[in-house]
Amino acid sequence: MTNDRVPSATVQDECIRLSAPGVEVLLDVSCGYPVVLHWGAPTADVTPAAARVLADGGASHGDFDEPVEPGMLRESARGFTGRPALRGHRGARDFSPLFRVDDSRVDDDRVGRAVAVLHLSDTAAGLALEQRLTMTPQGVLLLDTTLTNTGHGVYTLDELAVWLPVPDRAIQTLDFAGRWLRERQPHRLPMAPGLRVREGREGRTGHDSTIVQCAVTDATTTETGEAWGVALLWSGNTVHMAERDQVGRGALGAGELLEPGEVQLAPGESYTVPTVAALYSNHGLDGMGARAHEWLRARPEHPDAARPVTLNVWEAVYFNHDLATLTALADRAAQVGVERFVLDDGWFGARRDDTSGLGDWVVSAAVWPDGLAPLVDHVKSLEMQFGLWFEGEMVNPDSDVYRLHPDWILHVPGRVPPLARHQLVLDLTHPDAYAYVLDAVHAVISGYGVDYIKWDHNRRLTDAGHAGSPATHSQTLAIYRLFDELRLRNPGLEIESCASGGGRVDLGMAMHADRFWTSDQNDALERQHIQRWTSLVIPPEMLGTHVGPAPSHSTGRVHSVNMRAITALFGHAGIEWNLLDATDVELAALADWTVFYRAHRRLLHRGRVVRVEHPDPTALVHGVVAADGASAVFAYVQCATTSGTRPSSFRLPGLLPGVLYRVRGVTFGGLGAVALRAPLWVEHGVEATGTALATIGLRAPILWPEEALLVVVERSDA
Repeated sequence: MTNDRVPSATVQDECIRLSAPGVEVLLDVSCGYPVVLHWGAPTADVTPAAARVLADGGASHGDFDEPVEPGMLRESARGFTGRPALRGHRGARDFSPLFRVDDSRVDDDRVGRAVAVLHLSDTAAGLALEQRLTMTPQGVLLLDTTLTNTGHGVYTLDELAVWLPVPDRAIQTLDFAGRWLRERQPHRLPMAPGLRVREGREGRTGHDSTIVQCAVTDATTTETGEAWGVALLWSGNTVHMAERDQVGRGALGAGELLEPGEVQLAPGESYTVPTVAALYSNHGLDGMGARAHEWLRARPEHPDAARPVTLNVWEAVYFNHDLATLTALADRAAQVGVERFVLDDGWFGARRDDTSGLGDWVVSAAVWPDGLAPLVDHVKSLEMQFGLWFEGEMVNPDSDVYRLHPDWILHVPGRVPPLARHQLVLDLTHPDAYAYVLDAVHAVISGYGVDYIKWDHNRRLTDAGHAGSPATHSQTLAIYRLFDELRLRNPGLEIESCASGGGRVDLGMAMHADRFWTSDQNDALERQHIQRWTSLVIPPEMLGTHVGPAPSHSTGRVHSVNMRAITALFGHAGIEWNLLDATDVELAALADWTVFYRAHRRLLHRGRVVRVEHPDPTALVHGVVAADGASAVFAYVQCATTSGTRPSSFRLPGLLPGVLYRVRGVTFGGLGAVALRAPLWVEHGVEATGTALATIGLRAPILWPEEALLVVVERSDA
């Protein structure tokens, strides 16, 4: 896949063809409503007439006399008995719409994307729809749908989702679930008859949210086979769906999960579904990931500067802020190569623990009698950026702002929501509350020249109401607006989205933040799986990956500095560890690691992510291959004790077949192993072609459980 080929949109015989390298969509409007005849690999210019015949399934007894394809709208008025795309009503009326295409067109949106636009209406129901399908140069299909009330009286919208059919060979679903400290764990299941629904009702995407809803064939792996996926560009309540109807056809759907009565359209008012990104690959799940990464990286707002090595002090000092300790920590950080120093929770108001002060965005005079300037100046004198923690959407009841404005919280009239982490949610749809947060946060950022903010969100929304009405939708739009305004007021400011770690990692927030805190889990073994699947659609340079302490604060496990460092390398690397407690050996290993990261971060953050299929379930193999195939970095991770005394060989796919490469093993602080000697390539390196490395591979060393080895691959003629 390349970024330099322009996608196309053509019309033939009332069939719209949207195509980009490796993917094609055929949208038929000849029957008066939109029917997707094909979404997948290019069809070698099959004619619309032939495509319609190929899609026709005939008629069975017990069906309608002339059965029709449900189309993208899946209307019950056409005889579809599954979940319709649109559900709503006008009192007891207009509950069963029947849309017709009024006009359709294809265009170029002048930024190199191909676009198809359909206008549909149901005049009897007083409703109009606009469907916009945009094919990006990277082969990502973006779908936007707007519903307008053209009738009399209020129309209550219950759901408007985007649906796309998948071929019959897509017989499995793949989505992701999890919890705090264990986000985005894969679940692969048969696409059984009926409806699979993954709902997020936290008011944020949540730790249990599926980052993408996929359908795959039985043979699909990370490296090979076909995969289809839909992902919502939204950070509020969500719904992702997979359905196989009684006819036997499968489809994927996604949309915003609306609270009862949350969207009520007065005459002339409209609602637009959050954009849905549709991803197809015939090169396995990694091909799907590559499309998503290329698309996100092509955005003008994508962080393009080298991602600095970041030290966050939360697990180093927690709430124990002390200037002498923190300046000493900054000195130690600079010595090992840290480029950004982030002061976490506890610098403001009466915030000595998590029970008070949240929402009072004024530097604590008790802890910082001279303000933050002494620390900020010291950090910047060491040529590091300075970052600061906020949780601007939240408030402690024990805070000045809540005592003054108890009405500034999301709530249902007459009651206060239950506390979570001793806090409530500020109502950013309240104009005064929004203005207060924006101005207070901006004053601190601009006053101290803050380069970067870590923005946390430590509780789910409960009773998320404003003036008696549901407000999750408008609250989500408000945080997008606030982030955009902070960056407008403070050019160059970078924002990390954190929500108790990975509770708000989604493609919607990716449009407004520069980095995600992938998880509060800093245990390197647990992180291997979390990072592996979060990066399916989010590129590594947007994922915070830190070297945590030993033992891990979340699991108590003790891992070598080498295992922790290699795990943290594959993302926007950093440190979450009190370096004042580190030994000289550990500090030397970290210094070597930051040198390696800085030398290779362009590759790590612009290359193609590869998740290697490996025969040994006790080991993981993954890496990043440069776009030109000139170099690569892989990790072999021994997650548990291997079954054989000589571990299985592992392959290094994605390299150029006829090119000779130098291969060497790299560690940081030494390798935990139990062998009499390591394989020869580990001790002395080896030269081999890309073909040999992808087929024969390398024999893995005999490592301790929960240990890792880095493999560096470079062209011999480089």
